[in-house]
Amino acid sequence: MQERISPATRISGEICLPGDKSISHRYAMLAAIAEGESRIHNYSTGADCHSTLGCVRSLGIAVHEQGSDVTICGQGLDGLKPPAGVLDAGNSGSTMRMLSGILAAQPFTSRMVGDESLSRRPMGRIIKPLSEMGASISAREGGFPPLEIRGAKLRPIDYTLPVASAQVKSCVLFAALYAGGTTVVREPVRSRDHTEIALRELGAGIRVERRVITVEGRPRLTGRELFVPSDISSAAFFLVAALLVPGSELVLRGVGLNPTRSTLLDVLASMGASIRILDVEERNGELVGKILVKSSDMRGGVIEKETTAGLIDEIPVLAILGAASREGLLVRDAGELRVKETDRIATVTENLKRMGIRCEGTPDGMRIPGRQRFRAAGLDSFGDHRIAMAFSIAALLADGVCEIRGADAASVSFPEFFGILRQVAA
Repeated sequence: MQERISPATRISGEICLPGDKSISHRYAMLAAIAEGESRIHNYSTGADCHSTLGCVRSLGIAVHEQGSDVTICGQGLDGLKPPAGVLDAGNSGSTMRMLSGILAAQPFTSRMVGDESLSRRPMGRIIKPLSEMGASISAREGGFPPLEIRGAKLRPIDYTLPVASAQVKSCVLFAALYAGGTTVVREPVRSRDHTEIALRELGAGIRVERRVITVEGRPRLTGRELFVPSDISSAAFFLVAALLVPGSELVLRGVGLNPTRSTLLDVLASMGASIRILDVEERNGELVGKILVKSSDMRGGVIEKETTAGLIDEIPVLAILGAASREGLLVRDAGELRVKETDRIATVTENLKRMGIRCEGTPDGMRIPGRQRFRAAGLDSFGDHRIAMAFSIAALLADGVCEIRGADAASVSFPEFFGILRQVAA
């Protein structure tokens, strides 16, 4: 599918975005192994999160959907059933990596597959700790999907993550629920903590001290009513659009403001963004609030070290901001971008160059000079949802109409994206 995007003269209005993808995945998986019914409000509408629901159904759990409300009838830690066929994670690395932690403890063998993109994404980082806990996992050479997971009685481990990864951390924490005793996970850099919050909400014994997480095995998780905030990673596209299009003022309601995800807001503020946070409250352990953003003269800057880990999903759209800023953008320590749905360093720099933007990819990041103007061009999502959405924002700044090939990739995480973009972009 192609989308034609015209330059914008203003970004304005008040919007509410779909539920956070990261939280939706975690709530669905944990609700399946909790005891009793969980009703999840504002569940993500993205295809990735529905891949998780499909896998949960295949494991014998009743799932009822009514709009963005999802009810899951949990059967407890030992209530999953052997799937009749393969478990299809679609394009969702979150589904494959995190659900593997639960499957590793089951008294049956599971086979997980994904689409062409997911089949190119390495799974060695989860295979290693799960194997240390006692599971047996087979993959293609190099640790690529599909995965065959032969569950076992798991033992607790003390595991230090080689790189900061919330998905790998969550995989080990989910497996730890089934291990007899205490599992410890140590992070080199703090990553998003939605799993820790959700485990605590559902009744797990979990302690967090700085970057050390301790989980007690065999808890009794209890189903409950859960609310998913709007996704701040989805909000990033509209924040950048409003910051860069002159005369803009936009309000985003009900956005998740988890401190491990608010790096985005801190970095934008440090670059000169006019952003106000209003009406903050806590729901199911997660902070939620309203964001007011106005167009601003952005300085640009450097993203590196711990900041990179906190912004890994937002870097594609921040690259757009960097080119339009005064000082440009330098990204370091982002080698993880090379193994996302696409090599996002390569796909970002390719599309920027098509728009006449000077930039340079490095092994672990990119350099983008500032004060540049965007030319209208034919752009490509390369099948990656974040690339499709990031360059839709770039198109708003161009000197003419842009066409984005493969724009339907956005539906993986945000099917409503182009409708909301048309709503706010004059």
